[in-house]
Amino acid sequence: MKQKMKKRMFTVFLAVCSILALGLASGTEAFAATAKFKIGYSCNNFNDTFQTYIVDAARAAAVEAGVDLEVLDAQEDDIRQQDQVNNLIQNGVDALIVVPVNTGSVQPIIKAAADAKKPLVFVNRNPYPSGGMPENVYFTGADSILEGSSQMEYAGKLMGGKGNICILMGILSNEGALGRTAGIEQTVQEKFPDIKILAKETGNWQRDQGLNITENWLTAYGEQINAILSNNDEMALGAIMALENAGRQDVLVFGNDAIPDALAAIKSGKLGGTVLQDPVAQGKGSLEITVKILNGEKVEQLQKLPADVINKDNINNQ
Repeated sequence: MKQKMKKRMFTVFLAVCSILALGLASGTEAFAATAKFKIGYSCNNFNDTFQTYIVDAARAAAVEAGVDLEVLDAQEDDIRQQDQVNNLIQNGVDALIVVPVNTGSVQPIIKAAADAKKPLVFVNRNPYPSGGMPENVYFTGADSILEGSSQMEYAGKLMGGKGNICILMGILSNEGALGRTAGIEQTVQEKFPDIKILAKETGNWQRDQGLNITENWLTAYGEQINAILSNNDEMALGAIMALENAGRQDVLVFGNDAIPDALAAIKSGKLGGTVLQDPVAQGKGSLEITVKILNGEKVEQLQKLPADVINKDNINNQ
């Protein structure tokens, strides 16, 4: 039953993404491999709901391209992920796609791919946000700082440029969590001098931790909290649950990712907005880039997606 529900939600999500007409510029083109390539994919964690959408899109794209895709779960263990990459190489994959567990410790993965002369495509989490990506290494995904900035700009306008916020952060070893938080903080400093950050804490991308942290914030700060900005939708939805349990309807909540549950929460008025990260574009894009490289085509090393805010005003009329 859970699997059927997940597939149904994913189908709805695909339809929403089509309506919004967002994604990689080349994402709508048909593409096919010139040979029966085998590609290895190491995901940071299948327990991360957003990552399952990326994986599903990559699998669908692999079928479209006519390649074999072997997907493995690193379970948030960077040593396990390094071992997976080495095993995939030993098993004869032609290229690698990796969602890094820890963007700060990818050097062993890069070295293994370089030594084996295998193209390496990072997806969703960019180990080189400031540039300097090594040869034969690529990235497709969002600009994390821009995501945080877009989220804060929209939240700041709804808050009238004043008030207090709390920030729910993802896993601190992830570039996405650091970048989105930095984008929020920079935007507060540059554009909203009358908004104060009361607290920030990591909820490790998980809904239940978002709930628990928000409960603690409500105890500590009470009526001072005007908005909660979350690095992802799962933690934002947890925050909403905590606010509902406390009978608080005066706190704005904002997420990031645009997962199906978040889109439903926007429609019902519970979530103030979310930033579209488009897992379909990322999953399909990572596979398409990899196939093009293996086909001998020239590909840009860095391919970033837009960071558009979805809210009640545009969710149905884009």
